[in-house]
Amino acid sequence: MKILAIDTSNDCLGIALLSEEKIIGEYITNMKKNHSVRVMPAIERLLSDCETDTTELSKIVVAQGPGSYTGVRIGVTIAKTMAWSLGIPLVGVSSLAILAASGRYFTGVICPLFDARRGLIYTGLYKYENGVLVDVMEDRNILASEWAETLSSYKESILFIGNDVSIHKETFKAILREKAIFSQIPEQNPRPSELGMMGLNLPAADIHSFTPDYLRLVEAEAKWLEKQEQKND
Repeated sequence: MKILAIDTSNDCLGIALLSEEKIIGEYITNMKKNHSVRVMPAIERLLSDCETDTTELSKIVVAQGPGSYTGVRIGVTIAKTMAWSLGIPLVGVSSLAILAASGRYFTGVICPLFDARRGLIYTGLYKYENGVLVDVMEDRNILASEWAETLSSYKESILFIGNDVSIHKETFKAILREKAIFSQIPEQNPRPSELGMMGLNLPAADIHSFTPDYLRLVEAEAKWLEKQEQKND
């Protein structure tokens, strides 16, 4: 079984090829560049370097969101198209869970996050139990200050992980003090190989009804709904 993992949900572009036994190849960049232009050449290059044809793939695993609206759409669209055309299963995994997976040796709880602008973050709370990553609190879109207050009730140390942690670091330090632990630079990129391993044994999704998980409405849609509500009042 060969699995192709695709993550374009944020600035990091990650592609991995793996089997049940090993990570065959992995490609990661962390730049603010157009994923729509770069992702297919990255997939083609990785498969070529790993001497693997698309017909050898057994499953596609994709980062389902949250994150950049455009980035999430790109990855999901490519994953759905490849899975459908190759006739193989498609699996989606939370982009936050992929990031949290890098904290597997941390004994407390793990808080992955992506910046969502205007003081908001995409985040959730995870923990490793018997070597398995489980969600302690579901993924959400929330103000960083409100999230810090929510976490203040936890007695365990909290590992904040992700490239955007620095944006909100002072907020967490002010409220959580010594309970707030911050990841090191090598841990901050979500790894596509982690994505692939997480999706290895997950059941296949229905390709046609599979959609991104944005966690909030896109701004245009939110404004449209607001106008409709005003018309109905």
